[in-house]
Amino acid sequence: MNEAMMIMDEARGETAERYADTAGRAVLETIRAYGVTTIFGIPGTHNLEFYRPLAELGIRAVTNRHEQGSGYGADGWAQQTGLPGVVITTSGPGLQNAMSAIGTAFCESRPLIVLSPGVPLGEEFRDVGTLHETKDASGMVGAIAEWSRRVTDAAEAVEAVHDAFELFRSGRPRPVHIEVPLDVLEAPADVPAVERAARPAPAPERGEAAAIRAAAELLAGAESPVIVAGGGATRAVLEVTALAERLGAPVLTTLNGKGTLDEHHPLSLGSNLRLAAAREVAEAADVLVVLGSKLGEAELWAPRLEARGRVVRVDRSEAQVHKNLEATVGIVGECAAVVDALLEALPGGPRPAPDLAGARRAIEEETRRAAPDDVALAERIAEALPEDAIVAGDSSQIVYLALANVLRRSSPHSLLYTPTYATLGYGLPAAIGARVARDDRPVVAVIGDGALMFAVNELMTAVEQRLDLTVVCVDNGGYAEIRQNELDRGIRPIGVDLVQPDWAALATAFGASGVRVDHEDELGDAIREAIAAGGVRLLHIRQSRL
Repeated sequence: MNEAMMIMDEARGETAERYADTAGRAVLETIRAYGVTTIFGIPGTHNLEFYRPLAELGIRAVTNRHEQGSGYGADGWAQQTGLPGVVITTSGPGLQNAMSAIGTAFCESRPLIVLSPGVPLGEEFRDVGTLHETKDASGMVGAIAEWSRRVTDAAEAVEAVHDAFELFRSGRPRPVHIEVPLDVLEAPADVPAVERAARPAPAPERGEAAAIRAAAELLAGAESPVIVAGGGATRAVLEVTALAERLGAPVLTTLNGKGTLDEHHPLSLGSNLRLAAAREVAEAADVLVVLGSKLGEAELWAPRLEARGRVVRVDRSEAQVHKNLEATVGIVGECAAVVDALLEALPGGPRPAPDLAGARRAIEEETRRAAPDDVALAERIAEALPEDAIVAGDSSQIVYLALANVLRRSSPHSLLYTPTYATLGYGLPAAIGARVARDDRPVVAVIGDGALMFAVNELMTAVEQRLDLTVVCVDNGGYAEIRQNELDRGIRPIGVDLVQPDWAALATAFGASGVRVDHEDELGDAIREAIAAGGVRLLHIRQSRL
């Protein structure tokens, strides 16, 4: 070994020793203690001390091709694991690129931790032109996240991680941001090992006893109860199923609550609250039970749900209990624990299931009337999917007008979607995150051509990660819904008829396999063949040819 090489090795050793236990490591070690095994992000000049300990800690790093994709990949991973998604960005533009994903996580109540470096302590607001300098990064993110903290030392950074997990475990899960100044990030961490260990989860809140008794009395006397389950109920599958069977109550879900009751169950009316026929079932109940949903306009496609009977609402957040629909009895607590307490308080055994044939027929007819072509295609897609497939959708007509209604799933988080934020570019990176988390289930992304172009770069991520992932690109020639909106307003279509690439060739250029599907009757076989073959496969079907 020559002298130059010896000097370089010595320098590397000194560097490794210097950064052996930094604030960056303390933060990631704490996150790993809570069970997180994957992070999404892009390495950058300023965030390297977040990346240094990942391999040693057994944390997989997924490098997306844009930080928005990192946020949506983390979301897909989180929905499969029940743990928060974690994103590492660099300062300035990297953090700003993740803002749409942060906004999505806030609106959809998804657990997300975003880590970023910041300007050194004392350099705030100096405006001197340093690399990635941002006027107020924490203030920027704090405007849309649940909270954003700029910490001053490693201990404070570790405490912020613990606070994040406390929120996710006992409050309404929403995104948080921890900004670690560059000098703090790279400095030695004076944080004892015991402080980096995961803290015990609090006992689930079962709700006030008086509220439980009042709700049980209403339900005991109900003749036509109905349950609406939202995203806050997805961790209470057994309890919600037991309550529905005890009451003989039909169950409707929001799209975020889809699958909370197995959609093949005789009491399930699916995730169809956006349809008037489904809302009528809920509104006609003499006692309506709303579990973990704010009943927002975007989930209903209506200003509000007008209940004609009594209303029982259960939510983690007191602020949600009367939001958009006044509760007769409001119960604050963890959905599974509260429903379990209600079951204990209810007299008698299971009631017979009502005849739901008429309601199902009305819902199906309304679905077909709204978008007959999309529904026909969505049924082809749904029939081809394995029962255990995880389906990632985007804010595309094929999804929100059709597939979300005709696709029946047996468990929650089997349709990944963002009904409130309704962002484009979500489906593909979310599918990647889901597949990273669950390599035991097929994952299929169903995406319109407009939405896919927002995140087509993530095909490279899927190829690089060696994933088995099927992408169905439904091409309606651009932004078809907005085109119709323009026509409805008397505007000559502008900016909505888009030039298309050769999608199959583009996928092949990324190292995936691209296939053009020319006829509707070929699509089912093409999907089945793609799933069976494995690897990253894109199927392109042009709706105008059907």
